[in-house]
Amino acid sequence: MTALAHPSNPAPLQGVQAVLFDAYGTLFDVYSVAQLAEQLFPGQGQALAVLWRDKQIDYTRLVSTSKQGPQRASVYQPFWELTRAGLRYACKRLGLNLSPEREAQLMNQYRQLSAFAESREVLHALKAQGLVTGVLSNGDPAMLQAAVQSAGLAGLLDHVISVDAIRAYKTDPLAYALGEQATGLRPPQIAFVSSNGWDALAATWYGFQTLWVNRQGLPQEEIGPAPTRVATNLHGVLDMLA
Repeated sequence: MTALAHPSNPAPLQGVQAVLFDAYGTLFDVYSVAQLAEQLFPGQGQALAVLWRDKQIDYTRLVSTSKQGPQRASVYQPFWELTRAGLRYACKRLGLNLSPEREAQLMNQYRQLSAFAESREVLHALKAQGLVTGVLSNGDPAMLQAAVQSAGLAGLLDHVISVDAIRAYKTDPLAYALGEQATGLRPPQIAFVSSNGWDALAATWYGFQTLWVNRQGLPQEEIGPAPTRVATNLHGVLDMLA
């Protein structure tokens, strides 16, 4: 089986009318940049991909929770710029020479991340069931459109929702509220799918029914409620709605 049912609620989910997916790490493999990174920096590709992703997420949290000066001005920056900053930091941390040409290559690769093998199949099955589908992501609109188009998923998504509209990143509750606004549904009618444990936890707190796609076999978070379901890949979405 691909899905691990939560012990307190093993039955298929009821009342779900829409399924919203996190994008980076869930539909799209953020570590697929490691192949190009390895070509540019032999022996360091995987380390760079991991540190780049970690710093990218660190920066989203930093700009979401911080204010500048006595006027408490926002320090928000678009996800594309935080991604670039994360790359530069990771290269400095690893002692890698990031020339402008190499930076451009790696950033362009991030626009065209590989989708996980099952992403298209699962989205197609959800559409066949008449469910509303969408992405709810930290990515800015241009990034998301490029990734969706590159992966050939545009026709399978009813909504591509970016937190850029509120200038704050997940796990701000306003980010998850965008899913309600886009679909016109209440939280219990929405299943939210993420490969990030912290994202699944925050979405559960918000009131969504949730699936944590735990591809790496990580332990569950030690605070908050468990996700509604846990799976090892996106096929768990179909299992929890069967």
